[in-house]
Amino acid sequence: MSAPRLETVELEPRAPADAAVLWMHGLGADGHDFESLVPELRLPAAPPVRFVFPHAQVRQVTINGGQRMRAWYDVVSFDKRAPQDAAGILASAELIGALVKRERERGIAAERIVVAGFSQGGAMALQLGLRWPERLAGVMALSTWLPLADTLEGEAHPANAAVPVLMAHGSFDPVVPQAAGEASRDTLRALGYDVDWRSYPMPHSLCAQEVADIREWLLRTLPARA
Repeated sequence: MSAPRLETVELEPRAPADAAVLWMHGLGADGHDFESLVPELRLPAAPPVRFVFPHAQVRQVTINGGQRMRAWYDVVSFDKRAPQDAAGILASAELIGALVKRERERGIAAERIVVAGFSQGGAMALQLGLRWPERLAGVMALSTWLPLADTLEGEAHPANAAVPVLMAHGSFDPVVPQAAGEASRDTLRALGYDVDWRSYPMPHSLCAQEVADIREWLLRTLPARA
């Protein structure tokens, strides 16, 4: 029996895609959450970029009273000392990895694929991207934290040791405090990653300046082919 595949929302460019951005949503949201952001990025026609927004599976989430919702893994507590749902993180990473492999099968080179995410989705982008065995174009992690940080050094793949990493956070974030993002940034930098860190005076969301900075970063990370 074949493994389940995540359902996705996909936005195709007018020309055949030459690059792809795989963007994971936050806890309780779905793949439509950032669909409307794509036109706001005002990306040029070249390179033609496919945006893939997967839906996380529905599961019980402890911190939300055991309610069932779309989540990449269970969250027991936002306390950094609380146990992490390692099994859930690894299972979702495998499902997201299958989508990266599908982009490869569609003809997109690994170095033309960005893995991105917001909040819990950003945690999954870091979990997958830094361990992926082929060099990726970049990892974008917004308003998030580094999951399973204690295992990263032993599991990180050298193919992505120098992958561009964009981390952005709101200084007034009441859900994921900016201090959690800063600690994750510092951990990554200590391991040798080149983290482009941005902070904005906003809550757990995106702002216009952040969208402009994401656009600039994507243009650098996925340049048009000569």
